[in-house]
Amino acid sequence: MTEKSQNSATRDKPSAMAIRGASPVVALDNEPAAVLVVDQPLPGPLSRGKVFMQYRTENLRVLPVFGKGAMAVSPRVGHIHITVDDAPWHFVDASGETVIVVGLAPGIHSMLFELADPEHNVITSQTVHFTIPDDSRPIPR
Repeated sequence: MTEKSQNSATRDKPSAMAIRGASPVVALDNEPAAVLVVDQPLPGPLSRGKVFMQYRTENLRVLPVFGKGAMAVSPRVGHIHITVDDAPWHFVDASGETVIVVGLAPGIHSMLFELADPEHNVITSQTVHFTIPDDSRPIPR
């Protein structure tokens, strides 16, 4: 592909930076606030009593990097604390992938997602409420 045809082929498409954000290999000054967006559980699995929840972050990369040294990383890194039904404990997700919870009884539930820095300080949070139906059944094997 020639330079001219390549430029015309990509001219009307958004840039990689417009879609993916800042390059993760260049330090950022004055980083914007981190944002957490959590979706409602996927309806198909929920109808069978399984909770599949997707989330995403802006201005923070979710990675399994912890401790004081990671606080200086730029662009910013962190992880997610997840608490189910106001339990006195939480679990951590550092994958950035769909969170899956199974074994909850039918009824109303909540999941608290907390976006945390590498030293486990909460930056922001979002709670999602959902109902597992009474007639939820596991997928036949």
